[in-house]
Amino acid sequence: MDIEKTVKNLKARHFDVSVFDTGSEASEYLCREIGGAEVGIGGCKTAADLGLYGKLTDSGCRVYWHWEEPGWETLEKANAAPVYICSANAIAESGEILNIDGRGNRVSAITFGKKRVYIVAGTNKICPDFDSALYRARNVAAVQNLARFDKKVPCKFDGKCHDCRSPERACNALTVLWGPMWDMEKVEVVLIKEELGL
Repeated sequence: MDIEKTVKNLKARHFDVSVFDTGSEASEYLCREIGGAEVGIGGCKTAADLGLYGKLTDSGCRVYWHWEEPGWETLEKANAAPVYICSANAIAESGEILNIDGRGNRVSAITFGKKRVYIVAGTNKICPDFDSALYRARNVAAVQNLARFDKKVPCKFDGKCHDCRSPERACNALTVLWGPMWDMEKVEVVLIKEELGL
């Protein structure tokens, strides 16, 4: 993985980029940046690994995260919040950011609204090119994500995507960010030199 190349290409695509050695440094940065804002968090193992819900709450933020407050109302408030945090299933060294969703709350939140979006990811998410990033999103991140749920999908049995037609599949939408969406205040990639998330 080439972090320097990835950062250069993300910036060329007009993403803001910050790089941190540790998750604790990144968490401190996010708490300072976000202040006392309302914050939505998508389904995000990286946020859980960093303890972001508690840290942001302690820093005065009102945080909407369905992993902490289950329910549709939380999902809607998270989507509408002026600040949104999620991770990426994969980031190509060429600067594309890929995410796969089952419900659509995360992919919709990062593609619409006048808000600040922070994509927080360990450098383990970086892939050499777009094709390998797509492979990672489908056959690594999505498969590991589905292992957490009691769903009847073939990838749970052999660890690879079958592009199945199961009604319980969680790979219902793929987004590729080639750049920040129009009217977003800011889309910042927060890279952490640790293995985090799925």
